[in-house]
Amino acid sequence: MLLEIGVEELPAWPLLKELKNIEPKWKKILEEYKFSSDFDFYYTPRRLVFIHKNIEDKSEDIEEELFGPPVMAAFKDGEPTKAALGFASKCGVDLDKLERQEKKGKEVLYFSKTIEGKLLKDVLGQMVEEFLKSLKFGKMMKWGSLDEQFIRPIRWIVAVKDGKALNFSCFGVQSGNKTFGHRQNSYEMVDVQTADYKNFLKEQGVLLDPEDRLNKVLEEIKTIEKESGVEVQLDEELLQEVVAITEHPTALLGEFDKEFLTLPPEVIITSMKEHQRYFAVNKDGKLTNNFVVAANSLTEDFSLIRSGNEKVLKPRLKDGMFFWENDLRNGLKNDGLESLVFAEGLGSVADKVKREMEIGKVLLETLKSDDKDLLRAIEISRADLMTEMVYEFTELQGVMGEYYAKAQNESDGVALAIKEQYMPAGEDDDVPSSQTGTLISIVTKFDSIMALFSVGKIPTGSKDPLALRRAANGIVKIIIEKKIDLNIQSFVDKISHLYKDFDKSKVVEFINERLFNIYSVNPSIVTAVLNANEKDLLKVAENIEAVAEVSNSEGFKEKFSTFKRVANIIKDLDTSVVPRVDTLLFKEISEKKLWETYSKIESTQKKVLLAELFNLKESLDNFFDSVMVNDKDEAIKRNRQNLIATIYNRFLDIADIKEISV
Repeated sequence: MLLEIGVEELPAWPLLKELKNIEPKWKKILEEYKFSSDFDFYYTPRRLVFIHKNIEDKSEDIEEELFGPPVMAAFKDGEPTKAALGFASKCGVDLDKLERQEKKGKEVLYFSKTIEGKLLKDVLGQMVEEFLKSLKFGKMMKWGSLDEQFIRPIRWIVAVKDGKALNFSCFGVQSGNKTFGHRQNSYEMVDVQTADYKNFLKEQGVLLDPEDRLNKVLEEIKTIEKESGVEVQLDEELLQEVVAITEHPTALLGEFDKEFLTLPPEVIITSMKEHQRYFAVNKDGKLTNNFVVAANSLTEDFSLIRSGNEKVLKPRLKDGMFFWENDLRNGLKNDGLESLVFAEGLGSVADKVKREMEIGKVLLETLKSDDKDLLRAIEISRADLMTEMVYEFTELQGVMGEYYAKAQNESDGVALAIKEQYMPAGEDDDVPSSQTGTLISIVTKFDSIMALFSVGKIPTGSKDPLALRRAANGIVKIIIEKKIDLNIQSFVDKISHLYKDFDKSKVVEFINERLFNIYSVNPSIVTAVLNANEKDLLKVAENIEAVAEVSNSEGFKEKFSTFKRVANIIKDLDTSVVPRVDTLLFKEISEKKLWETYSKIESTQKKVLLAELFNLKESLDNFFDSVMVNDKDEAIKRNRQNLIATIYNRFLDIADIKEISV
């Protein structure tokens, strides 16, 4: 069976974002209607296509069993009760048609019936309509007099099984066996040939498989690179978009005036990508005055298409030059930041900068840093938001700030920090390379989290519209990779006066939770370390690594059982009180031996210390085998508890072992 939904050109990114859900949603519809079968899915900007190699004409008959109330409850004094009558009504039969059957040791009313399968031709229309309504592309539209909505108007539907059209009406369109090829091939509909639909469409100028379109573009780009001695910047997002907006792409090399190369490369690249969907081109490691466009055309002569694209690009780059020159004349100024709202209840971006200046001072003092560029970098960090270039290309904020800062003779440290303040932008992104960039990134992320938490804008579930999880991930990643000693709780306390009063522990917990994402270890290990005495985030991270390494060592499970016993013995003791062990109260050799063995542990290196602590297993086992901890003598009992608690407290410098599950 071939099913094709023909539409006006789908916008690329709404389609690409929903793409991962399309096949599962169609599969779900098939399962619900009892027509499960394997299929291949393809798409172009004008069609969604499902090709089933083997799908039944009719769904299977279903034998449905219905179990009712116990017979004792169904009849009273020989007369049917409401329970019996209700069950008969549910089954759609008279009472005398019901049977009796044993279920879980009780005799109950029972009825079975055969539900006849449905013909595919009778239900396919409903299936398609349900499927289309399940797709989520964001903003939808209506057209004509229809009440139905879709991302773009649906213009034709092909539904053919075994060479015969399956007729139904959906979204105002009557299905049939006619489709459209490439727009430049013909404006007339053509009869579908389903034997090899991909090749059939190829003859009509359409490469149905997105992989074929991608490979065609990549192969042609390789040819361009070889023939012209250049290197095309293969932006992955742009490649996806090009594949989604073309039915028959052809890669062409174009050119623009060299005068525009005086612009920052990021401006040229962004302008070409955002406005024209062009790939930038390098030569000898530098940006050239070339571009590559994927033309969606069927022709032997691409000269007019090439020159047309060159002509369209020129005014775009002229705009960029105009913005660049104006911004250079005006310089970086904070004028106007007070008119930009940061968030409701938190004032303007200018207010955010003021808070960050105060946080910067606290951070410098906390880290005992003499960084001379940080406060100046913070002061002008958002000034590029008021430039014409960033107004046009918001993704260049920070990037343009660096260029403009250098142009007005700010130090290299200040300029680079303005760019690096947003790093890392994602889980796989690099952290800032410079010291000032590292500090400003921490400052701005802390302010965003603290400020938004203080007004109740806390992420819930999977929702995080203000990207606070990303900010917290950035803080944790920077601290770990840059090895910054920072006690999160203490730092939060020091800057909390800048915000409305709120539960600051939620911020600490929120940031610490990121460790569960960063480390692919047993989650109970992260919990155990977070519950221990160490609060410096860098040392917490080191402890997680240490415990994870030890937990993977041979024989750990056997060793751990002993230490679970240790945790159970002292669970009711106050571990915040330093236990005092009196060696004069030792009566048994095993307790003396345990204390002697423990006393030899002096290493402060976590991995070595942990291993040595866990190596106390033999001494502990001997202790437990030969010593009654709860001795009748209260002093001896307390001393033995303190001995165990001392060992446990040493663990607490690293991890609360009772939280670990193995």
